[in-house]
Amino acid sequence: MSSRWSTLSTRVQAGGAEALRLAVGEGKQYEGDIVRKRTEVEKVVIEKEKAAGDIVHALPEDSETQPEVKLYLPNILKDAVFVGHLVTDLDSVAGAIGAAELYGGIPALASEVNSETAFALEKFGVEKPRTIEDILKENPEVDICLVDHQQTSQMNPSIHQDKVVGIIDHHALQSKTIVTDKPIYIDIRPWGSMSTIIAHTFVTHGRRPAKHIAGMLLCAILSDTLNLLGPTTTDWDRLMVAVLAEIATVDDIQYLASQQFKAKSRELAHMSAVDLVNGDQKSFSFAASGFKGEVGFGVVETTDDDIIMDRASELLPEMVACKKEKSYDCLFLAVVNIVKLRSKLLICGPTELALAKDAFGGGLMEDCTVMDLGGRVSRKKDYIPVLTRTIKNGWTKPSGVHRGPSQVELSELGHLEVDPVDPYGNVKRTGSVLQGKKGISFSLKEGEKAGDAEESNEDAPTID
Repeated sequence: MSSRWSTLSTRVQAGGAEALRLAVGEGKQYEGDIVRKRTEVEKVVIEKEKAAGDIVHALPEDSETQPEVKLYLPNILKDAVFVGHLVTDLDSVAGAIGAAELYGGIPALASEVNSETAFALEKFGVEKPRTIEDILKENPEVDICLVDHQQTSQMNPSIHQDKVVGIIDHHALQSKTIVTDKPIYIDIRPWGSMSTIIAHTFVTHGRRPAKHIAGMLLCAILSDTLNLLGPTTTDWDRLMVAVLAEIATVDDIQYLASQQFKAKSRELAHMSAVDLVNGDQKSFSFAASGFKGEVGFGVVETTDDDIIMDRASELLPEMVACKKEKSYDCLFLAVVNIVKLRSKLLICGPTELALAKDAFGGGLMEDCTVMDLGGRVSRKKDYIPVLTRTIKNGWTKPSGVHRGPSQVELSELGHLEVDPVDPYGNVKRTGSVLQGKKGISFSLKEGEKAGDAEESNEDAPTID
């Protein structure tokens, strides 16, 4: 056993911060003159050591022995089913698991878990929740609490709105927010992760989450805040990370974060263009003076964006097909490097190009099908608010552009099927008239109005 781990194994009362201090110190010395400095998440855990320690030591070891809680804990959530959004992610699943433990309910899945969530479940020995469909088959009248979302477009279709009794979320109230005919419990906070809300509620009610629950919540916060480096990160997220790391006895939080991010990226390498475009996609409705319509916005988070960008020739035609099938007026796909904290935007038509230029103004490349978004990495904070502001300020959809393949009939887009030779069971599109094109190319030259976009060649028509 290395001296490092020997030192760590001797810790008795030392928490995560002390373990980090012993392992890394001010800087870990490698061969030669190379020194690995503390990462941001390591600095935060050490910086918050006292506050986290005070909180953790104030919590009873056994939640059953706690005195009667005076703070409000809604009885309406007891025995409810806690379920996240479609295309479920780690925050959605961990939040449901944590909320079910906190309020006395049942966690459920809105859709199958991704590789990052599977990693966290296995890491902390947590059983994967059942699907919401299975639970509703057994008990159609059970109450529902939505976690990590409140829009009907992100809600599993098996859920009836009149059964929703609660919402716990950290997103803005925008279009398609659920409407109820009776008062419900709502806890929405402008924090980086929904799991931060659950962790904070545990703490404020004097309850210590079990080690496996703390571990899941910790991973979810690291995921949603991009290891506490994302623009949505708040000091509450940082404090709860330090608290949860202590309870879950995570000695090397940087290693944990790197492992789960690798798990997330590992899945992307095997995903089809259909899965990448539709995977983490959300829709937003606008009704401004100059534009009324639907905008779809997908995000792919990866540790190696080059792998995804090299597949742009597959992704752009699939974006056009998706846009047609879902009747979007615009569709974007942002590829985010979660290590370098930079992103690029895939642009599938002149309408998208016009909106992206007005909203983001980033550098264009690849015949204007890719825009450099720089350090913008968050859909919740960096993308949608900017698009919303641009549209509300009078942006109008360009007219007179060459529509190209967007005018094909739905029947000409082929069909989706599970690839029979793919060991991962990915969905692929077959029989589409958009497949086999040499590329997609268009331009909005300086000095031209948006409606003057032209096709670059016959084999590469403009697309809108």
